[in-house]
Amino acid sequence: MALDFTAIDFETANGSRASACQVGLTKVRDGKVVETAGWLIRPPAGHDAFLEWNTRIHGITEEDVVDALGWDEQIEDLIGFAGEDVLVAHNASFDMGVLRAACEVTRYDLPAYRYACTLQVARKVYRLPSYRLPVAAEAAGFSGFAHHDAIADALACAHILIDAARRSGADDVDALAGLIGTRIGRIAPAVIAA
Repeated sequence: MALDFTAIDFETANGSRASACQVGLTKVRDGKVVETAGWLIRPPAGHDAFLEWNTRIHGITEEDVVDALGWDEQIEDLIGFAGEDVLVAHNASFDMGVLRAACEVTRYDLPAYRYACTLQVARKVYRLPSYRLPVAAEAAGFSGFAHHDAIADALACAHILIDAARRSGADDVDALAGLIGTRIGRIAPAVIAA
């Protein structure tokens, strides 16, 4: 086995988990970052209003995504990048919820990805005053990135998992989870209404 996974991060336009407006992806092979990707997304209709609060966090506006492809036009690219990898995210319940909800509203049959959460990993591996992504990433030796840019956040997340595996002597994501006492989740299939 090898430390292979894809780190993922989403930014959203509003409080709806289906309102993905940016995705960042980082592919790791044998414990090394080999590729990053990311793009803006036009959120699905009905979930496409940009709230000031969200824009203040990530800086993305409705005007920024007006020419972007919609979720249903980009999901195949996301899945193509991730392949059959375990997905890794910081506060993974949020990002896996975005993935599932956006697929649900666009009626896309999402694969049942396995996933790990670097927030939980950081809580087991580091002793920190906060486990927010920038603080945990700095503990992993990765700092100075543009927090709330999905591409930068996915890269930071990847570095946390790589560092945690190194510190614990794990050679893959499953071994890391077993060694530090975290779990590997599985995304429930999206509920596609008939």
